[in-house]
Formats: sequence, C-alpha cells, structure tokens
Amino acid sequence: MKRQISQLFILFLLIGLCHAASAQTYPTKPIRLIVPFAPGGGTDITARAVAQKLGESWGQTVVPDNRPGANGTIGVDITAKSAPDGYTISMISSSHAVNVGLYTKLPYDLLRDLAPVTQATSQPYVMVIHPSVPAKSVKEFIAYARSKPGGVNYGSSGTGGIAHLGGALLGFIAGIEMVHIPYKGGAPSTMDLIAGQIQMQLGTLLLTGPHIKSGKLRVLAVTTPKRWPGTPELPTMQEAGVPGFAITQWYGMLAPAKTPPAIVNKLSKEISRLLHQPEVKDKLAADGADAVGNTPAEFGAHIKSEVAKYGKLVKQIGLKAE
Repeated sequence: MKRQISQLFILFLLIGLCHAASAQTYPTKPIRLIVPFAPGGGTDITARAVAQKLGESWGQTVVPDNRPGANGTIGVDITAKSAPDGYTISMISSSHAVNVGLYTKLPYDLLRDLAPVTQATSQPYVMVIHPSVPAKSVKEFIAYARSKPGGVNYGSSGTGGIAHLGGALLGFIAGIEMVHIPYKGGAPSTMDLIAGQIQMQLGTLLLTGPHIKSGKLRVLAVTTPKRWPGTPELPTMQEAGVPGFAITQWYGMLAPAKTPPAIVNKLSKEISRLLHQPEVKDKLAADGADAVGNTPAEFGAHIKSEVAKYGKLVKQIGLKAE
C-alpha cells in the first residue's frame, strides 16, 4: 500500500514538473482567441486589444476568431471542447452568466468545463435611443412606450444577454410592453438602432460612444448602481425613475477546464499586466471601461456570484429563451 502511494506521489510530481516546464516555454505557437460575438462589439474590441498586446509581448500571434451565435454559447462551447493546452482561449461577457439561468440545456457547464483566467474589464451599459423617439429622459421614454404597447422595439446582442435582460427588467419594473429584437452581437444591433429599425438599446460606451458624440444616438442614463466616473453627468437608471435597476457589464478570459494551472497563471499575470499599461488602461477608460486584471481564483468567484445573482433575476422577471 505504501509503495502504491509512493508511486502515485512520484507520478503526480512528474506531471507537475512537466506542466511547469511546459509553462516556462509557453507559448511556442500562435494562440487562438475565440470571440463568441460578432465583430465590432464591445467583447470583440476588448479581445482584439488584448490579442495585439499579448502577441507583441510574447512574440507569438494571438488570432481573434469570431464565432457568434446562440448568445455566445457557440464560441464558448468550442473553447470548452478544445485541447487544454493554452492555445485556445475565449473572451466572454456577463451575458454568459445570464445564460446559465436562462437555458435549461447548455452544451457546456460554465463553472465546471472552463477555467477562469482573469476578468478584463468592468463597465456600465448606457440606455440609448434613436433621435426620432420624442424622449429626453428615461421617464419620458417610459411614457412614450406606455402610449405604444408593443410598438417599441429594443435590440440586444442575443437572447438572454445582459442587454436582453436589461430591457426585460425595464419593462417589468416600469410596466411597459416592448418587443425584443435579438442580434448576433452588439454591433449589428447598434447599426439597426442608428438606422431607426429599432428604437432603444442598452449597450456599452465602448460601442455606442462615437455615435452618441456624433448625434446619431441619444443617451439617457447609465445602468450601474452609482454614476459612472467617466460620465458623471449621466443619471443612473434608478435616479432616472426605475427603482431597483442595476446592471454592470464585464468581459473576461477563460480557458478549457483542464489547462495546466501554471499556464493559466502565466496567461492571467501577463494579461493583467497588459491591461494596466497606461496605453491600454487609458484607452479602455476613454471608452467607458475600467481595467480589472484579477487572479483566476478571484475571477472564478466573481463568475459564481454573477451566475447566482442573474439566475434569481431571470426567475423574478420571468425571462424566457425565445
């Protein structure tokens, strides 16, 4: 028995040494960074910024690979089923925490089949409307929507995403009936909002900011519990007349579950370092996002708390997969 225990100990020690040696030389080939939403959205923009800097730092190409569909589940499923060697990773958003409580059957288990690497950012959503909507405040928009039951469309990056949840929560609290229009990412939803095909959207400043400045969109409020430092002039949804409304968007990096911890830690430390470089941090701040860059354990705890929070909210407002 003692001999078997000793042999197992030696085996685990050798495996650990192999993983450590692998992490020291990692990466030796290009890394695939899966973006589970369409090009041009906040997740995509953030992922590409990280990919460029990580490639420059390590001297290996980091290739963004957009795999949109099913509110981001297609791309994450590809990551979960990829070889756990550090050469396939994925950028996710808080929408993936919503998916857990919304879909009865996901092709992966977010908490079991994927390894948290680091949270990249935290940022508000803003409520934006097409300028043709005669509303200059959230209260005026609610009154407008109430006068047109079923006649106001709002877009999102996909069924079950944070933008969908936010729109449904607004309708639930304010007692208004709006029609949800899902897209394969925030960018195509924003383009239809600019074109007047839909009337309202909750989106990141990273995506909507340039269109707000140009006057193509009108911004009414931020979704965070407190006013966002980058836009102190904008009221929160709660201040604007929607009590209990609070949503914060975030992006983060995952790897397949059995990726060696040494490689996960190496990715986490380097991405965190890059996120806090003045050039990257200032760019994110200008686009309305705060750089985070925490440890795998801290990001894992955050994902668990978000899954629990949004699971309760999905049940409370009766959100359904369409």
